[in-house]
Amino acid sequence: MQEIRLRWLLLGALFSSIGMSFIWPLTTIYLHNRLGASLTTVGVILLLYSLANVLGSVLGGRLFDRLNPYYLTIGGVCVSLVTLAALMVNHSWPAFPIALVFLGFASGWTLTMVNSLGTTIHSRDGRYIFNMLYFAQNLGVVLGTALVGFVYATSVTLLFGIAFSLFVFFFIVVVVCYKAPAVMNRQASTQEKTAVHIALPNRRIMGTFFVSLVVIWIMYEQWVSNLSVYMTGMGIPMKEYSLLWTLNAGLIVVFQAGLNWLGNYFSNLYLQVYAGIFFVALSFVTLIFAKDYLHFVIAMIILTMGEATAFPAIPAIVNSLTPSVVKGKYQGMANAWASMGRAFGPLFGGIVIDNSSYTLLFIIAAVANLLILGLNGLVISTNRRHVETFK
Repeated sequence: MQEIRLRWLLLGALFSSIGMSFIWPLTTIYLHNRLGASLTTVGVILLLYSLANVLGSVLGGRLFDRLNPYYLTIGGVCVSLVTLAALMVNHSWPAFPIALVFLGFASGWTLTMVNSLGTTIHSRDGRYIFNMLYFAQNLGVVLGTALVGFVYATSVTLLFGIAFSLFVFFFIVVVVCYKAPAVMNRQASTQEKTAVHIALPNRRIMGTFFVSLVVIWIMYEQWVSNLSVYMTGMGIPMKEYSLLWTLNAGLIVVFQAGLNWLGNYFSNLYLQVYAGIFFVALSFVTLIFAKDYLHFVIAMIILTMGEATAFPAIPAIVNSLTPSVVKGKYQGMANAWASMGRAFGPLFGGIVIDNSSYTLLFIIAAVANLLILGLNGLVISTNRRHVETFK
């Protein structure tokens, strides 16, 4: 049965990623500087955005297993299109924060659909598919974040117009290229099939991954939310902090190419997860001793090695541990747990900083990731030999 061509799935992921990269990097600045929202209010809005993302991921994943994924994907893209069109007309208060919540829902829904559609491609190795999806999504971040500052300085309306245009291209790709027989004729699960038995070792490993995603992303969000204040407080300009994220996105593209090459020589995805979590922990150890910009650059390189290694490996393993009738459900859960970590990360960091120090925050983040690494090693080593694998 003819499958979706991987290149079209990657192109859709690229358009979506570039489009969203025109929105999220400037959310805090626009809400605070242009619309006059307090940072507390901004934090609440971002929390609502992330919770909507969780809802979109979970609901999208469950519906993927029950309904036609082709029309579900079109529906998710249409929500983004309508929301961005509304923002082109009105991006004042409270239209902008309300639109962000809808974009959060649509983003979680669409990402889950794209990842779940990746599970319908059996002609390629699952690790390669998810590595390439992660590659495409981060290439979109590179392109989007490189342009967004220039466009923002010119016109906010133009910013939303370009994002809208990119989702129009995404819509065209979905309509024309995603209508493959493997998708259109995919057997939807019935109520009886949704109660399909998944072996206990499989569930243990996936449960460990979901807990890991929450913890890792709570700690990772410290880089996104609180490190800017820490660095600027040390006299490092904001533009140099921003440059770290350009470095991050660019290195992910490079590391993904390297991982695809290494995939020809080893096939143990669990080792990839171990290595990734270790590097994320090591990045926070480096931050404890960082007193100049070079050390922050080194810490970011280590962090990027970690995320590029672990993050695409986890959905690939989840894909191999789930039968076809519930793949969407579990891909959605992986996205949802990661989004939950992103939602509460800034709040967690703020509480620790307000009551202690950045140094303690970095120590907690390093120790938490090392504990998660140990938990993964224990659960995987005791269950891996008994798992059932699926295509």
